[in-house]
Amino acid sequence: MTDTLRLTEALIARPSITPRDEGCLDLIADRLSRIGFRCERVDSGPDDFRVSNLWARLGQGQQPTLVFAGHTDVVPTGPASAWASDPFVPTHRDGKLFGRGASDMKASLAAMVVACEEFVAAHPQPAIDIAFLLTSDEEGPAVDGTVVVCETLKARGERLDWCIVGEPTSVQRTGDMIKNGRRGTLSGKLTVKGVQGHIAYPHLARNPIHMAAPALAELVATTWDEGNAFFPPTSWQISNIHGGTGASNVIPGTVVIDFNFRFCTESTPEALQQRLEATLQRHGLQPGADYDLAWTLGGRPFLTTPGTLVDAVREAIRAETGIDTELSTTGGTSDGRFIAGVCPQVIELGPPNATIHKVDEHVAVADIEPLKNIYRRTLERLAATASTGA
Repeated sequence: MTDTLRLTEALIARPSITPRDEGCLDLIADRLSRIGFRCERVDSGPDDFRVSNLWARLGQGQQPTLVFAGHTDVVPTGPASAWASDPFVPTHRDGKLFGRGASDMKASLAAMVVACEEFVAAHPQPAIDIAFLLTSDEEGPAVDGTVVVCETLKARGERLDWCIVGEPTSVQRTGDMIKNGRRGTLSGKLTVKGVQGHIAYPHLARNPIHMAAPALAELVATTWDEGNAFFPPTSWQISNIHGGTGASNVIPGTVVIDFNFRFCTESTPEALQQRLEATLQRHGLQPGADYDLAWTLGGRPFLTTPGTLVDAVREAIRAETGIDTELSTTGGTSDGRFIAGVCPQVIELGPPNATIHKVDEHVAVADIEPLKNIYRRTLERLAATASTGA
C-alpha cells in the first residue's frame, strides 16, 4: 500500500458528488500545508449550491510556477445496486481499484500531492514555485469553480507559467496520451417562428419546420474550416429538434433547434455566429420576425505547442514508462479552457479513461504509482530548466 494508493482510497471514500466536496480539499490542504504550501479557500456560489475551491502555492510568486489543477467532484453513481461494490467504498478486484472517481480524477489528485511531497523532500529550495488549483465544480455547471479562481488570480497578477490538469487522458497505459489542447464549444438555441394551423389548410398556416429545413441542410453540409496539424476540422451538430403539439393534424407554430459547434483554433466563435446567421438570412429567415437565436459560449479552444512543458512531460513519461506519448486534442472540454486564459502552457495528463462516468469505474493499481512518478519527474525537469535559465 503506497502513499499514493492510500490517499486515492481516502479521496474515493468521500462521496463528493458535484458540487459537494465532502472534505476532499481539507484533506489535500492538510497534506500540502505540512510541506510549506500556503492554502487559501476561494469558495463561491449560493448557499444551496456552494462550490469549494482551493488555491495553494509553494513559493513567493517570483519564480516560474507549475500549477497542478483538478477537481474533487464526481458525477452521480446511478443506481448503487448496479455496481459490483459500493461506489464510495474503495474496493480491490483483479488488480484494479473500484470506486466513483477512481479514474476521474482522484487517482490524479493523490498522485499530484505525493509527487510534490517527494519532490520537496528532495529539493527543499527548488528553482520553481508549485501551486494547486482545485475545485468541486468541474462535473457540474462549472461557473463557480476554476473560472472564479482564475479571475481572482488574474486580478492579483499571480504568475502562472505551466499547468498540468489531471484529467484521465491515457488510453491503455498511463502516459500513452496527453492532451495538449481542447476544442472550443459554442451552443445555440434557434427558435423558428411560423403560424400554427390545420395541416389540411397549409395556405392558412406557415410551417416553421419547412422554413428552417433548407437552411439546416446547408448548415449540415458546410465546411467551417479545415482544421490544422493539431485539431480536426470544426464540426456542427444538431442535438435536439422540438416542434409540434403532439397532434398529427396540426402545423406547429414554432420549432426549436439545439445545436453545437466544436471548434478549433482556425475559427472564432464570432465568425461562426456570423456565418450561421448569414445562412439563415440567405434562406429568407429574418432575425426577430422569423427566428430568435440564443448563444452560449462554453469555452474557447486552447493549444500548447511543443515547448518547455510538453517536452518536460514527454521526457518524464519516457523515463518512467518507456512510452513515446501521443499528443491529442480530442474529447470534450475541461477546466483547461479557463486556465489557458491566465497560463500560457496547459496540458492534461492522467490515467486511462475507459471507465470514467461508468458503473464500476476503476483504475488499474499498476497505473497509479507511475503517474505519481511522472508528475515528480516533470517537476524535476522543469526545476532543472529554470535553474539553468534554459
